[in-house]
Amino acid sequence: MANEKVGQSVKPGNPEAWRIAELEREVRELRRTNEALRVYVARELEPGPEIPASARSTVKFRALGPIEAVVGGRVVDLGAPKQRALLALLVSKVGQPVAVDLIVEELWDGKPPPSALTSLHAYVANLRRVLEPGRAPRTPPTVLRTYGRGYLLDSRAAEVDVHRFSERAVAGWQALDWGDPQYAVNEFEAALAMWRGQAYSEVADTTCVRPDVARLEELRLSVVEGRCAALLAAGAHEIAVAELEAFLQTHPLREYGCELLSLALYRAGRQADALAVLRTNQKRLADELGIDPRPALQLLEKQILNHAPSLDWQPHPRAVAKSA
Repeated sequence: MANEKVGQSVKPGNPEAWRIAELEREVRELRRTNEALRVYVARELEPGPEIPASARSTVKFRALGPIEAVVGGRVVDLGAPKQRALLALLVSKVGQPVAVDLIVEELWDGKPPPSALTSLHAYVANLRRVLEPGRAPRTPPTVLRTYGRGYLLDSRAAEVDVHRFSERAVAGWQALDWGDPQYAVNEFEAALAMWRGQAYSEVADTTCVRPDVARLEELRLSVVEGRCAALLAAGAHEIAVAELEAFLQTHPLREYGCELLSLALYRAGRQADALAVLRTNQKRLADELGIDPRPALQLLEKQILNHAPSLDWQPHPRAVAKSA
């Protein structure tokens, strides 16, 4: 207030004093602006209400297929298709805020009706009741939170099968590298058992989810191949042959799958069939893509023709030591 009075008492005929008063006024305005920004940023970055340890990760989401939520050990009713699609979209971005504008754009394919925001708010309210049935009135939600002009599915209160699938896949590959093929088979099978259909199926074709759907599908195919590689490493050649033949019927251009099938056939005593697989693959790549097989497949063909000892199955030294 004192500074304001000083500014008011300055006469226009004193330019220096007038300039000082203007600078003081600008400093005051900057301080007010900075304080407002500090409060705004603190509010926007607020991590949300503290979640008791007993309540963390109590909601389990299954997104490797049609969206499902398990609350208190029971699969709950997620309501109408648009409401389910909203949840699937939020699960695909768990731990990240999703703007209302983006949600509306995706849920209504770029053509939202005038009632879109009203419907969205109703969907959110319904989902909050379903996901936190025991939440007391007028207490802030801890699972599906408002975040700025959007919503956030709090990763501290949710467990998503997509993440567990990735963890199991990594564990399988590590076990295979470490020479424990049986453990690798178990991990790969546990990972594949989580799939019930297309990932995030309700919103799989939306712009913001489509890349993750493609990434997960590629990882799933790699896990199928990894399981077959683990079967080969464990000496289960015939089982691997059956699995890989079925796999390549659906995915004929998977070169690693082709390599594994050829090796499995050779180890099962079917050298001619092993060579036929490689040559069929070579022709398909040339006809459909105009490319040659990768070097590993070309080398494998030469090794099969020469009965290279390196192709014969031998248990991994660590597996031998473990069984001893």
